[in-house]
Amino acid sequence: MFIYTVKSGDTLSGLAGMFGVPAGRIAADNSLRMNSGLAIGQSLVIMSDTMRYKIQENQTLYSISQEFSVPLEELLNANPNLNPIDIPIGATVLIPISSGAIRRPAVTNGYAYTNITELALNCAVPFLTFLSPFSYSITPSGELISPDDADIVYNAARSAVMPLMVVTNIYDGTFSTEVLSEILADESATERLIGSIMYELDRKGYYGVNLDMEYISPDDREIYNDFLRRLSDRLHSGNYVLMTAVAPKYRADQPGILYESHDYSVQGQYADYVVIMTYEWGYTYSAPMAVQPINEVRKVLSYAVSEMPSEKIIMGMPNYGYEWTLPYMRGTAARSVGFAQATEIAVAHNAEIMFDEKTQTPYFYYTDNGVRKVIWFDDPRSINEKLKLVDEFDLAGASWWTINRCYVPNRLVARNAFEIAKL
Repeated sequence: MFIYTVKSGDTLSGLAGMFGVPAGRIAADNSLRMNSGLAIGQSLVIMSDTMRYKIQENQTLYSISQEFSVPLEELLNANPNLNPIDIPIGATVLIPISSGAIRRPAVTNGYAYTNITELALNCAVPFLTFLSPFSYSITPSGELISPDDADIVYNAARSAVMPLMVVTNIYDGTFSTEVLSEILADESATERLIGSIMYELDRKGYYGVNLDMEYISPDDREIYNDFLRRLSDRLHSGNYVLMTAVAPKYRADQPGILYESHDYSVQGQYADYVVIMTYEWGYTYSAPMAVQPINEVRKVLSYAVSEMPSEKIIMGMPNYGYEWTLPYMRGTAARSVGFAQATEIAVAHNAEIMFDEKTQTPYFYYTDNGVRKVIWFDDPRSINEKLKLVDEFDLAGASWWTINRCYVPNRLVARNAFEIAKL
């Protein structure tokens, strides 16, 4: 696999000749329309082990080896008929693309709304260990409200993907601090909730629970920790998996209702896996910025591995970006955009895609009907850089929110980085 950054004059047919890969394959592997134009700065996944490169003025095999990070010896071995001392301008050099280090196993999870299309589901399941249909909600008495999840559970299981039952404190369409407090304060309601979870697991054929409780009252921190312990004991006695989802924290005493009751140490003790939702720095009502800046994610993971076993941590990955209208006015909403949609907009408006080195994130500006806009999103290059954090911190793997949009590079980059675990 090679990640190529588009330059002026590049076309799909030209890249096909350069890499020996059909143009249609390049388009499909990057969720592009056939015969799509390309934007300068756009990054592409190329599924090839060799690149054909024409020598330009003042270039040598050594300079090419440095530019493409290929050992000179490998370059020489791939081009035995070239005289390395005297290579004419315009000569074709075969550049071997390194497959990198031996891939280690990693687990992956994908959240999905149950209205996911068959196309999007089939796009994602080849690189998933777990599939988490979103979601069961709760009532004040501790009863569960089931989503329409039968089809997605069946399709996951037949694809060797383990479906997990997502349980949230959503009530009446939103995460409810009050309803969860009411349940935790009532022993019979708490036991009813645990019992309902166990019943649904057996009835639906789920392999475990993905517990996504958000906006928990700081006053409920300890009683919620005890709820985790009790649920963990019941699940593990039935050989079920417990995965939890937590907000991204920099320190134990981080203030705010999103953070205070997510006790990383306790979560790491009772859960088999903990998804850290390392995204939404840029969000609907924020100023324009990266959704998942790698510098901030690294800070969160540095703290997380000090509180829980790294092999339990799953790093969250967004499968969306945002478009902001400029000049930005506080309180105005950004529009969610898919990664493929973002590149289509860049191509349509002849916009150059830039790459922010600090956050390792692409972005671009364009004008639509006289209105200036900016889009921050992710592409193969940024996805690849962020997935390197899994190895850097020795994490369990990565989780995507959500897989409802098909973006093929998610699958290709992840499978190039890891051996996807099937449990």
